[in-house]
Amino acid sequence: MKDPRLEKLAHLLVNYSVRVQPGENILINAKGEVPDLVQALVSEIYKAQGNPYVQLVDPVISRAIAMNCNEKQLAVMAENEKQLMEKMDGYIGIRAASNINEMADVPGEKLSMYSRLYERPVLDIRVPKTKWVVLRYPNASMAQLANMSTAAFEDFYFQVCTMDYAKMDAAMESLVTLMNRTDRVRITGPGTDLSFSIKDIPAVKCSGLRNIPDGEVYTAPVRDSVNGTITHNAPTPYNGFTFENVCLTFKDGKIVEATANDSERLNQILDMDEGARYIGEFAIGVNPYITTPMKDILFDEKIDGSFHFTPGQCYDTAYNGNHSSVHWDMVSIQRPEWGGGEIWFDDVLIRKDGRFVLPELDALNPEQLKE
Repeated sequence: MKDPRLEKLAHLLVNYSVRVQPGENILINAKGEVPDLVQALVSEIYKAQGNPYVQLVDPVISRAIAMNCNEKQLAVMAENEKQLMEKMDGYIGIRAASNINEMADVPGEKLSMYSRLYERPVLDIRVPKTKWVVLRYPNASMAQLANMSTAAFEDFYFQVCTMDYAKMDAAMESLVTLMNRTDRVRITGPGTDLSFSIKDIPAVKCSGLRNIPDGEVYTAPVRDSVNGTITHNAPTPYNGFTFENVCLTFKDGKIVEATANDSERLNQILDMDEGARYIGEFAIGVNPYITTPMKDILFDEKIDGSFHFTPGQCYDTAYNGNHSSVHWDMVSIQRPEWGGGEIWFDDVLIRKDGRFVLPELDALNPEQLKE
């Protein structure tokens, strides 16, 4: 029997997130075992009179390729993928790996090469040139990360992923307006006192058009304006390893000191290229149904009462000039049970302990966004 929740999710992805129009080419890229959702998406795309294309990727095979990859091979792979992506109007990416640590033992230099020569060139076409959305799939691996039974996690997942994103979109307008007129930002909390400017860098709302689940408003700091220290209290996975207690110190935009549960590995990533030690994104998370980290960034970066600060590549839509093969969303949660914290815009307190305190932002507090 088909799960009606999958059909509802497929309808949302095709008709709200990607907004498929007649004649458009839509690529479904599924990593892991997700046949039921892929079938539902193919059906919905046809209903919208679009043309579905499907890539089924086995993460175990991707690891095998990455273990001994070489530059010539990756260039050929990237060229093939780029030619396909150039012909697409939309992209739906499903991530359903049974083991999030599949790449954990790939040598660092091979991972860097794989990202720089294969993944990044394709992303550079897909992100600015297609209508795209990326989501995780509620498998047993994700349930384990969330410390939940598979059935309970599925219930949570579909509640989060099919919420009223149009309502969230409208509620975000006031925050976007405020951020667009803000110059100086200061963030404080346990182990954190950070200041930077976001002047003249656009704020962008994320309300179900690019990620499912969604729920953030992002911009970027002026590249050389970041000063101070930030200590992240949420675990932050990267290339198969989970970092804890990441503490970064900035001087004139650059990360000059970085420590974690594996400081050597952390610094190796930050040394991949010049841009990896500068910040490409600052975002505020507002999804009312996501409250605790589950070591999956598509969920964790939207946690209610959180923000994330991202070493590496900036987005063209909030451009600050930083370029890198790295884009690493590191999350901090500011609700009281996580130690609290404050966000100030131009010396005005806008959020305290995870709750917006300005009347014009009240619509983004959790009780207002829940259905």
